[in-house]
Amino acid sequence: MSYDRTCAEILSGLEVRPIIRHERLMWDNLIRRHHYLGLHSLVGESIRYIAHCDGKWLALIGWSAAALKCSVRDKWIGWPPLLQWRHLAMVANNARFLILPDVGVPNMASRILSLNIKRLSDDWEETYNHPIWLVETFVDPRYFKGTCYKAAGWIPLGYTKGFAKSSNHYTQHDNPKIIFVRPIHRQAVNKLSTPDINIKPRK
Repeated sequence: MSYDRTCAEILSGLEVRPIIRHERLMWDNLIRRHHYLGLHSLVGESIRYIAHCDGKWLALIGWSAAALKCSVRDKWIGWPPLLQWRHLAMVANNARFLILPDVGVPNMASRILSLNIKRLSDDWEETYNHPIWLVETFVDPRYFKGTCYKAAGWIPLGYTKGFAKSSNHYTQHDNPKIIFVRPIHRQAVNKLSTPDINIKPRK
C-alpha cells in the first residue's frame, strides 16, 4: 500500500458505497485499464461501487442485470420460464470485481463482497424501486478459482454451457464459467419460485 496503514487497519476501516456521479468516468476508465474483461457496459439495471479506506480507492465492484438464461442456476432455483421472466429482476449479477493494482491485503476481497451485499438490496430498492433477493457471478476458471466468493459464503453451482449472448442470439465460445450464487434474502429461492409473491416497492 502507498499509505501508512497496516492490513488489519485497512480491513477494519473498509467502506463500500455506490459511486457518485462525477466518479463514473474514473470508475469506468480504471475497469477498462485493469480488468481482464475491460468494460463495454453494465447491462440493464446496474450500480457501480467503490471500496475505500480513508477515501483511498482499493477496489471497484459493478453489478448489473442477471443473465437471461443459465440452466444450472434456473434448475437450482426451480422456477418455470414464465416465473423466471417475472422475477429475474430480483437477481443481480456481479459483473465486475477489481482489486486495484498494488493493493495486497489478505482477505480483503471477501470482506468487500460481504460489505457490499449487506447494502446491495437497499441500494437497489432506492435506485430501481425493487429489492434484490439473490446474487450471481460467473468466474472464468482459466484465470480464477472463485476463492474470495467461497470465503464470502457464495455457493458454486457448476458450469455454464460455454455460450455467450451476442446481440439477439447466443454464440458458443467453449470457455465454460463457474456459476456462483448467494441468497441475500433468507427465503430467496422460495420467493423467486413462488408465483403469488407480491413485490411491494418502497414508498
